[in-house]
Amino acid sequence: MEIIRTRALRGPNLWTRSTAIETIVRCSEQEHDIGQLAGFEDRLRARFAQIGALKPQGTHQPLSLADVLETAALQLQAQAGCPVTFSRTHETVEHGTFQVVVEYTEEAVGRRALEQAAALVETALADAPFNADQAIAELRELDEDERVGPSTGSIVDAARARGIPVRRLTRGSLVQLGWGARARRIQAAELDATSAVAESIAQDKDLTKRLLHAAGVPVPLGRPVASADDAWAVAEEVGLPVVVKPQDGNQGKGVTVNIATRAQLDAAYATAREYGDEIMVERFLPGHDFRLLIVGDRMVAAARRDPPQVLGDGVHTIGELVDEVNRDPRRGSGHGTALTRIRLDEIALARLTAEGLSPESVPARGQRVVLRHNANLSTGGSATDVTDDVHPDIAARAIEAAQTIGLHICGVDVICESMLRPLEDQGGGIVEVNAAPGLRMHLSPSFGRARNVGAPMVDALFPPGEDGRVPLVAVTGTNGKTTTTRLIAHLFAAHGWRTAMTNTDGVYVNGHQIDSGDCSGPRSARNALFHPETDAAVLECARGGLLREGLGFDRCQVAVVTNVGEGDHLGLNFITTVEDVAVLKRVIVQNVTPATGWAVLNAADPHVAAMASVCPGKVIFFAHDRHHPLMATHRAQGQRVVYVEGEHIVAAEDSWRESVPLRDIPLTHGGTIAFQIDNAMAAVAAAWAIGLPWDTIRRGLASFVNDSDNAPGRFNVMHYHGATLIADYGHNPDAIRALVQAVQGMPANKRSVVISGAGDRRDEDITAQTRILGEAFDEVILYQDACQRGRADGEVLALLHQGLQNAPRTSYVTEIHGEFLAIDHALARLQPGDLCLVLVDQVQEALEHLQQRCAGPAPS
Repeated sequence: MEIIRTRALRGPNLWTRSTAIETIVRCSEQEHDIGQLAGFEDRLRARFAQIGALKPQGTHQPLSLADVLETAALQLQAQAGCPVTFSRTHETVEHGTFQVVVEYTEEAVGRRALEQAAALVETALADAPFNADQAIAELRELDEDERVGPSTGSIVDAARARGIPVRRLTRGSLVQLGWGARARRIQAAELDATSAVAESIAQDKDLTKRLLHAAGVPVPLGRPVASADDAWAVAEEVGLPVVVKPQDGNQGKGVTVNIATRAQLDAAYATAREYGDEIMVERFLPGHDFRLLIVGDRMVAAARRDPPQVLGDGVHTIGELVDEVNRDPRRGSGHGTALTRIRLDEIALARLTAEGLSPESVPARGQRVVLRHNANLSTGGSATDVTDDVHPDIAARAIEAAQTIGLHICGVDVICESMLRPLEDQGGGIVEVNAAPGLRMHLSPSFGRARNVGAPMVDALFPPGEDGRVPLVAVTGTNGKTTTTRLIAHLFAAHGWRTAMTNTDGVYVNGHQIDSGDCSGPRSARNALFHPETDAAVLECARGGLLREGLGFDRCQVAVVTNVGEGDHLGLNFITTVEDVAVLKRVIVQNVTPATGWAVLNAADPHVAAMASVCPGKVIFFAHDRHHPLMATHRAQGQRVVYVEGEHIVAAEDSWRESVPLRDIPLTHGGTIAFQIDNAMAAVAAAWAIGLPWDTIRRGLASFVNDSDNAPGRFNVMHYHGATLIADYGHNPDAIRALVQAVQGMPANKRSVVISGAGDRRDEDITAQTRILGEAFDEVILYQDACQRGRADGEVLALLHQGLQNAPRTSYVTEIHGEFLAIDHALARLQPGDLCLVLVDQVQEALEHLQQRCAGPAPS
């Protein structure tokens, strides 16, 4: 078994809506059926008993090693606690070559699981050792390192539950919710609206306490100290017992409570200095340690925190009892688990010594041994939910404390005997106010009801009914997608939206180009949706990006499929038939927003029309012929259609109609260019689906000029000293046919064409282009592309010549090396009244070259 290539599909893709690892695997003839590998399955199960069923019940097809790899990679992740369920193995048209697809939740974990699965298969083949428990433990640890912590995760989960898109910006806790101008950001349990000033105040415990005291909030007496002697002086001032802690600490680090002697204070002071230079001493308040979670002007959860402790059984030592508690699967070393392992560190040992105990002591049955004074979960404490017990006065005090400091999300630490009575009645007080509070104690309390605290935090960012999304149109197809993308973006701009657009020419936001090159893939889509000025987005989705990485978004409001025709790029990446192309293109249709989204589909193309059955939203069909059976049926059912009637594009739904004269759409050249009418209809349907006013649609159509600025390389018409030049990026038989049909309606004495061919097409696709041109043009000037895309020098030109054999119209054929030299040769042969179609390769450079020639003097 040989792994040829592995890549991550980071968005909805050909196989699934989930993120997945796709790998190409080559198996020998014997490896097609593991039944032929004597003892293989027994050896496999001996190494990884949890692998489960290798194929669904009732399946009688032979099982290949690729199938085993798939199952093993999925089950290794599942055993490590990853919530993955989807996997698939598909044999390609190349015998012995398989595509294996396995879902992942964290990319690094998915990749490592695949590597481990491959190692498992190899060791089972070779009868070598494989430690499945170690592999699973490694994956579990990697998953904990990679995924967001529970606090951030709860907010992310709540956002997704509301349909808000999520993008993780770092390996840490910085996450963007929403798109473009509607996006908001969080970092752990902290909102982007929270000021650095408020966070700074919260970190300064003395300043916090003084501000709260000034606001009438009960707080313990105390102040910062400069030395251990100063600390003892404060202790005598406020009265013992006291608490010693770093002034800007967090998570309970360096905190020692209930200090009653000078020796204890000196030790506590030394401990606190390990975590900060500025130390606080304040009066110790008796009672329990409570944490109240404030979001905005609401208290959303409360928990009582108990210090780490063990319960004696009269048999085991304290060290053994700690080990037993730490075996709880809810306890881990970081913040990725519900609880943290108890540590017998210096603070715990000092606490035991004060009680006359050591880790080797055997406490009596039922004896409670407390290992720290502070009750933070990060030091091994536990939590009990008390949200329903909080007295309204205590909740009001906590909210007042958070608002005094200026925190939108705030963990308020309260010391008192009970949550059932006001603080003043029991001598309790607020001891700390925390920015970015940990949420584990509320999400997974040791005892009591779990609270979905992520939801109110998302509500604080996005009011009810808002999902943080901007209008998004995805466009795909074999031909016309770039022009359609540009026209839709132009209509959005006419509506006043700052529009992000991606296509094969670059990424544009609000009319400014922010990236260049072929930007029709998912990375460019993500960048467009990330831009803070994006009010709406129109994203071209080409086949390459879909295959390579999936979509750059989770779903779109409108999906436009212009056509499939005979397909393009057939034979690449196992896409070998037109049906394969259609299955790939329909990915954007499958990911339309359920119920409220729209698919805009070409009813005249059977492969596109069939996509309606997989659309989770509604469908608008478009076609020239309103009497097309599919169009007529769809309209009779009260659905939306767009068609041509006379000299107008008509949009109709039930008895309602709206029309736009073709003469008012410059793109169509007065209705003479059929494929541009298709593009205009698709754009009109998309704008209609989004809900643009019809006056805006008309104005936008009328102001879109199909020149080299608005749509470079898309039927750009120029004039060269009495002759007509047309520059286009047509590069497949369907595009060539559409261009021939368009130019045939334009008058010309002599017709010439300049053409090359892309080397990554099939031989028959390259020859078909010149076969079509040989029926419509008098002169054909061939040139070789700047990039042959895997072809030998001169191979593409030979295929183009082959297509011109027995051409019924072409009387002049020549071959020029170099695109610009070929263009100049064609121009030199033009006379007034002639027409020349230039099929450009280097679009921008070729257009600039043509513009210079048109602006230059007439040839002598």
